[in-house]
Amino acid sequence: MSPVWNPVFDQRDVRLEQDEPLYNGFFRLHRLTLSHPLFEGGRVSIQREMLDRGNAVCVLLYDPAADAVVLVEQFRAGAVGKVDSPWLLELVAGMVEPGESAEAVARRESLEEADMELGRIFPITGYFPSPGGCDEWIDLVCALVDSGTADGVHGLESEGEDIKVHVLSRAAAFALVCNGQVNNAAAIIALQWLELNHGRLQSMQVSHET
Repeated sequence: MSPVWNPVFDQRDVRLEQDEPLYNGFFRLHRLTLSHPLFEGGRVSIQREMLDRGNAVCVLLYDPAADAVVLVEQFRAGAVGKVDSPWLLELVAGMVEPGESAEAVARRESLEEADMELGRIFPITGYFPSPGGCDEWIDLVCALVDSGTADGVHGLESEGEDIKVHVLSRAAAFALVCNGQVNNAAAIIALQWLELNHGRLQSMQVSHET
């Protein structure tokens, strides 16, 4: 039986006392005044500046026949001054538009960023990348692809995208996680998940083909 965690408190225990807008652009920044109960009794009132970044979907493109993954390389401003190169090896990813499902985002972004048609899509997990100061939620999925069609540079010029496609063996991609060259959360989590689940995906693909 899977373990179950039941939090002491839930959303009903939080009181939003003030929501002060600070910036409203591509992202939204606001200052929240909140109060919540304490584990040992009583309540506390706090202020937090919160980045409203919107929700996103990240897609691990996996070819079970070739046991290979398709990753994308692009410039990331947040990595400037942090690591040797701000060009990161990542998953295909995109923001969720109002009313869009995770699967719809995965298929749209895979075409835009890698020119890849997706087969079956499997959920991996969902998570908050930085809930202390950002309300973003990530849906992480794996999609089956034919890596033999993966190549080139893609992305939307209107969004300043310059995205290079790479095909790596599953083993090589996981080695890049182990040596720290894959250094962003979504790709690390997804490739670790693939190490645990690639056999199941390969057997499903064989079953489907036969």
